Amino acid sequence: MSHILDRPVWAALTTRQAHLAEGGPLAMRFPPSIVPFAAARDASDEAVAALAALAAPGETMALPEATPAIIPPGFTTLTAAPLVQMVLAREPPEMPDARIQSLGPDDAAEMLDLALLTKPGPFTLEAQALGPFVGIRIGGRLAAMAGERMKQDGFEEVSGICAHPDFRGQGLARILSVFVARRTLARGVTPYLHAFESNTAAIRLYESIGFAVRRLLHVSIIRKEA
Repeated sequence: MSHILDRPVWAALTTRQAHLAEGGPLAMRFPPSIVPFAAARDASDEAVAALAALAAPGETMALPEATPAIIPPGFTTLTAAPLVQMVLAREPPEMPDARIQSLGPDDAAEMLDLALLTKPGPFTLEAQALGPFVGIRIGGRLAAMAGERMKQDGFEEVSGICAHPDFRGQGLARILSVFVARRTLARGVTPYLHAFESNTAAIRLYESIGFAVRRLLHVSIIRKEA
């Protein structure tokens, strides 16, 4: 029997984030201005065609699935890589830090700059529409951040975890990851996250604070050609 996190995008868009869904019963996506995640209902020709119809020429879609997604005709694959899905297995220790602050719309441009520099995953100016973010500033600069992204029944994704290269080695990503995970747990929801399988440093960090590998997913980032 499949798990709700085997198809995290479809599960989110048909449960707790259904209000954000674009598309219909055969294929859905988040608004691309927020995040490029999309999913077909299944591997049928009709669902794959409906997925293709969601994107305009030049638009990209990211498809994280338990099995490699079927790429519709007329799309170019930009990235295809294994993705580690991790679920919190034990409560992380408290790591209080007075520097942690909520981030808001006025911080969006700086958050995007940090994400483009560090590449924690798909990120946009409107990423905060998916959930709140927190950060740590040092010398007035955004040194690190973390927040929430996809939400399914019983689960919430910790995402956007990154630290500016100028401030690495200070444990900032750990502090913020623990803060977001504990805040999620306090709501009675299980935190989970994703990391590229090749990002062994991030995986070790997440394991050290209580996350355990649940399974491998496959993510394809595709672009619709003209």
